[in-house]
Amino acid sequence: MTPLDENDLRGSFVNCSKGEARRLWVPRDLASLPWADLDFLGWRDPGAPDRGYLAAEHRGVLTGVVLRAPQGARRSLLRTTVCSVCVTAHPGSGVSLFAAPRAGAAGRQGNTVGTYLCADLACPLYVRGKRRTGLGARYEETLTVEEQVARMTDNLHAFLDQVLAAA
Repeated sequence: MTPLDENDLRGSFVNCSKGEARRLWVPRDLASLPWADLDFLGWRDPGAPDRGYLAAEHRGVLTGVVLRAPQGARRSLLRTTVCSVCVTAHPGSGVSLFAAPRAGAAGRQGNTVGTYLCADLACPLYVRGKRRTGLGARYEETLTVEEQVARMTDNLHAFLDQVLAAA
């Protein structure tokens, strides 16, 4: 992914209003991120732990989405420990169910799409072995790292297609 600045990120969001995009928390250390290892940028809002964001090149356009994670008692209902995007296993609460409002009128009517993601939204770093889970190592796979990256991006694009689809 090419390095992004705050304005690029804010302008990319498809499932919130422009005002919400202007107010969302953006990491201050964008220049120091490992861009060569990021197929998408994901981050959590430290002031609102139930909020997450991700931005990725999707169909040739930078596409950002706002995400919400369940809080409190609902978290205990989650049964998976494997991310649906990067297929990384995490112990405990290392995977969260995130819901994204659909883009456009469907999202304004309250329609959402959900998926299980690494709770810290650092999937590209897990796939490349740059970040480790509490389990120590990822599952051993016969796929190369490049094939795992391709699978991850395919899974992410499928999720983004759902967010962008008219309901």
